[in-house]
Amino acid sequence: MFLIHPPVVKPTEPPPGIAKLSGVLSAKGIDHSIIDANLEGFYYLLKNISNRPVLSSMSEKGHMTLDTWTKRAIRKLTSNLEYIKDPDVYTDIDRYKRVISDLNRAISRSVDTENIRLSLVDYANKQLSPLKSHDLLFAAAHPEENPFYTYFKERIVQAVETYKGKNNMLFGFSMNFLSQALTTFAMIGFVKRTFPKSIIVVGGGLITSWMMNPSWKNPFRGLIDYAIAGQGETQLLSLIGIKEEKTVHYQPRYNGFPVADYFSPGFILPYSTSVGCYWGQCSFCPEKAEGRIYEQTDPDLVCHDLKALSQQLKPILIHLVDNAISPQMLKTIIKKHPGALWYGFVRFTPHLKDSEFCKALKASGCVMLKLGLESGNQGVIDFMNKGLSLETVSQTLKTLKDAGIATYVYLLFGTPKETIRQARHTLDFTVEHAQYIDFLNLAIFNLPINSPETSGLLTGEFYEGDLSLYSDFLHPEGWSRRHVRQFLVDEFKKHPAIRSILLRHPPLFTSNHAPLFVITKSSVATHA
Repeated sequence: MFLIHPPVVKPTEPPPGIAKLSGVLSAKGIDHSIIDANLEGFYYLLKNISNRPVLSSMSEKGHMTLDTWTKRAIRKLTSNLEYIKDPDVYTDIDRYKRVISDLNRAISRSVDTENIRLSLVDYANKQLSPLKSHDLLFAAAHPEENPFYTYFKERIVQAVETYKGKNNMLFGFSMNFLSQALTTFAMIGFVKRTFPKSIIVVGGGLITSWMMNPSWKNPFRGLIDYAIAGQGETQLLSLIGIKEEKTVHYQPRYNGFPVADYFSPGFILPYSTSVGCYWGQCSFCPEKAEGRIYEQTDPDLVCHDLKALSQQLKPILIHLVDNAISPQMLKTIIKKHPGALWYGFVRFTPHLKDSEFCKALKASGCVMLKLGLESGNQGVIDFMNKGLSLETVSQTLKTLKDAGIATYVYLLFGTPKETIRQARHTLDFTVEHAQYIDFLNLAIFNLPINSPETSGLLTGEFYEGDLSLYSDFLHPEGWSRRHVRQFLVDEFKKHPAIRSILLRHPPLFTSNHAPLFVITKSSVATHA
């Protein structure tokens, strides 16, 4: 059995879903191999960039010549791959930005067609859409047109040659993001063509979202043998003839991943303590629209896992990948400590207004918390059913700052209740609390296609395609996406207090690398 993590996602840490599956299979004594095709694919393209045609500007004589930036990116490629793993780089945001910029330039120029846009965090084809089943089937029928084809052709054949059960091979693909879809289908097409008796299983967040759509009609019959929605452990075991009478907890396993090769200055351990969201009441939430059920792993088992994995793998950081870490889980972490520094996403709750609670979180190893504020207008917050008050938000930001925990705050603009007046309230609130905010994520609202709140809104197609996840809508107040973008550029981002926050924001890798700057800053201060 092969568990495959396809390109393209941020290559900063292993995929937690496959680690969970590996833990289950290992506990059952089932032989399997892990292929992090995302990380391996990037290294393959970068290693061979000097041997590939590279997009460049046209010289006066009509010959293709490399522009200065691309020349520098290729010349410094080896050193930049070393720098991205050097803790010192994370003490200097300007140096970090140069390294990331050059690495991204190199990867973007590792392909030789204008139809492909490739970066360290995304892959898109101008002629193919991951939201159209017809285009995904085309990608499967023509895998050689994918930029990672040479890599995965060699890698999959090599992996199969070392596999004992060649007549009964199962390939499991984890597809969580749209940026993975085209390459996932190209890899599936290659496998089906080369090993026609193989069994193809696809799971992950993206396929789950598609399957949760009431209008889902599987367009991939004959190509994908089994599509799995939601948690895949029990379903995967069932496919290979193992029945679980009840839900059993298995420790994730990371042994099959190249833990020293990720684009970070040390191993980052991703771990999920729950599925879904314990709040689950926010308006327009995709989780709510898809009807996902919340499940919390026993907090004591979580802390036992994290301590054991920390002792084994020596991570520089634990990334708790939950949609929102529950207060119960936070309290257990405070008591039992996970064994390494950690960060994750939480809601603004009254617990975080308590100074002693936040100091205890800091003592447990918490270096940064991600928090979804969305708006600085109470009316908009109430309309979205966030279940929080701006007073709680204000006190939380101040208390976390006092405790030494960095904050990564998410803002959302263009919701149906918001107008430019409310957006300016968000601007004012953010400026007022700028000294307590370390990082900002600014997003424009997308309306989930099955959201129950679509009633009363005039909707249309957001993206053309039978697999679209969002609907377009006519804003009741005329606050269109174009107007939102203009406000963000002309007003919000130009304010000096906000601009200073955005200038220290890590490009491309964003929240995955943000806590590394907190760790290195703290380390420098400690040794000063």
